[in-house]
Amino acid sequence: MKIIDTHCDALLKLLENKNRSFTNSPDIETNFDRLSEGGVTGQLFAIFIEPEVPSDEKYSIALQQIELFHSEVVGKHEKIKKIEKWSDFEALKDGEIGAVLTLEGADAFGNDMNKLKNLYSLGVKSLGLTWNNANLVGDGLGESRGAGLTDFGKEVVKLNNEHKVLTDVSHLSVKGFWDVMDLALYPIATHSNSIELCSHRRNLSDEQAKAMFGKNGLVGIVFNPPFLTETGTASITDIVRHIEHFCSIGGEKRICLGSDFDGISQFVKGLEDSSKYQQLINELLKHYTQEQVAGFAHKNFLNFIPRA
Repeated sequence: MKIIDTHCDALLKLLENKNRSFTNSPDIETNFDRLSEGGVTGQLFAIFIEPEVPSDEKYSIALQQIELFHSEVVGKHEKIKKIEKWSDFEALKDGEIGAVLTLEGADAFGNDMNKLKNLYSLGVKSLGLTWNNANLVGDGLGESRGAGLTDFGKEVVKLNNEHKVLTDVSHLSVKGFWDVMDLALYPIATHSNSIELCSHRRNLSDEQAKAMFGKNGLVGIVFNPPFLTETGTASITDIVRHIEHFCSIGGEKRICLGSDFDGISQFVKGLEDSSKYQQLINELLKHYTQEQVAGFAHKNFLNFIPRA
């Protein structure tokens, strides 16, 4: 079954070690061979800048990751196609993988809208407003102040809307989340689970999830064991539990998959990299119809993305 995965951190790994091969490096959980073996037909690649990077260097680091995306991910693999506009997904042929650039944290552009517009022009189609810390857009969930979006941050969300760019609430403070709900046309939590099943701060409450569903937004189930269980160890059954919970509160058509591969250091047993994706599909098919599972795997995402 076809898979669209809404979050991975392969670009950061490529930046940290440029000798790694995106084709088959065993250190890259979303390498080309593994994506192909797992049936992944769409992969969103996050640009992430470590918080300790000086502010005046962050934009340059983002551009370096974009260059690696073009040279190592797309440039060396004929079957990987860059998604320039959302409708490009419709043109993918069998065996091809649509690759989407995303930005995790607005730190890369500071308060410079021209830099943000340039990132759009380079292909960024989803913007996670914060990582765990605060920036000039708003507070991340790790910021003790817990504030919402700044006025500048609200303008960023509006600009996302104009450019048909998704606004990602994963890592955002609770107040910031509700600000996004007031403004965003295309809200998504690319890699978040249910806090009702696992109390990690990165997860969403039922109130937040229902608000996302009410805005026709998406929630991407993340495979990081500390976000799945209180014990920090997890099986594929635990992923199914989170999907079942979101379905029970009205999210059947609003669930997708956001592995966080290459950004996590612990793994679900039997789902250690993208090549194992069909094991998750096989387990889901024990609980849901083919059509429902296809929704979780790729159709919900395709139905969500902006047309044109």
